[in-house]
Amino acid sequence: MTLENRIEAFVKLGKQLQDMTPDERKALSFVAQAKNPWFDEASVSAALQGVITLLNEQYLREWLYPYHLKQVTPKKVGVVMAGNIPMVGFHDFMSVLLSGHFLLAKLSSDDDVLMRRLASMLVGIEPAFANQFEFVDMLKEADAIIATGSDNTARYFEYYFAKRPHIIRKNRTSIGVLTGYEETEELHALGNDIFQYYGLGCRNVSKVYVPVGYTFDKLYEANEHHKTILDHHKYQNNYDYNKSILLVNRVPHFDNGFLLIQPSENLVSPISVLFYETFTSLPDLRHKLAAVKDKTQCVVSAHGWLEGSIPFGDAQCPMPWDYADGVDTMAFLQKL
Repeated sequence: MTLENRIEAFVKLGKQLQDMTPDERKALSFVAQAKNPWFDEASVSAALQGVITLLNEQYLREWLYPYHLKQVTPKKVGVVMAGNIPMVGFHDFMSVLLSGHFLLAKLSSDDDVLMRRLASMLVGIEPAFANQFEFVDMLKEADAIIATGSDNTARYFEYYFAKRPHIIRKNRTSIGVLTGYEETEELHALGNDIFQYYGLGCRNVSKVYVPVGYTFDKLYEANEHHKTILDHHKYQNNYDYNKSILLVNRVPHFDNGFLLIQPSENLVSPISVLFYETFTSLPDLRHKLAAVKDKTQCVVSAHGWLEGSIPFGDAQCPMPWDYADGVDTMAFLQKL
């Protein structure tokens, strides 16, 4: 296949996903949720829309234009995919296949249903792709590795794959910055960054930085509609458990009945908990953000006013060129 053939096939995949009826999406999410209870209809639908955005023809061509993919010598690229949110491994899947390499994909058991469905649809569009990837349990034959996991598994990956070209991704999370002057609509958008996918993604905001003396009343009020999140039994269980821990240990916190807000210098909060930390000035804020840069996936602020940040509500809307951990996956693949 030529690069143009590959691009056209992925564009057609995006159009097929766009044309899915509500009943087809519901049926797909039903199968996925049977395997992973977190993958409900709302989460699968949101993730599908994210994939559709990635497969927009204009975005794809703008993304790929700077690379010289026609000169790639095919290698076997092993990808260890995460499964924390639906189809989170799709960008790596797409990158390897568009680059012209052969993909050896080790799927997460939490997200094998949806990824296999997307792969099947792609082969239906362009049968030649059937010879360009394989789902495997072991990656012994891989010439290069892209792996996503926790900090603990990353240490294992770095040891095991040390002699092969690799990208190893560790734990990351996302941060919100508040000033106290945000409008209701802006706080509503931040709520999407917090609650979408139940807070399970690395692009979910798990911590906010606020000025000294900030009160969370407006944030709570703007996101009262998210209280239906308790309808998911696993979220409800996490909320009840974390609330009891905070109460038993007498940890200061705020509680609106479905989101616990707790002061903490840590970054990654438990499900149903939002950490916060105060800052005294803009230089102080910049210093605090710089200290956690290597653990941060993205930073959000109202309309993206803070340098290096993106607007509230856009955390879960990455473009093809928004690489995980800021590592250029396509440049890595191009150089193999």
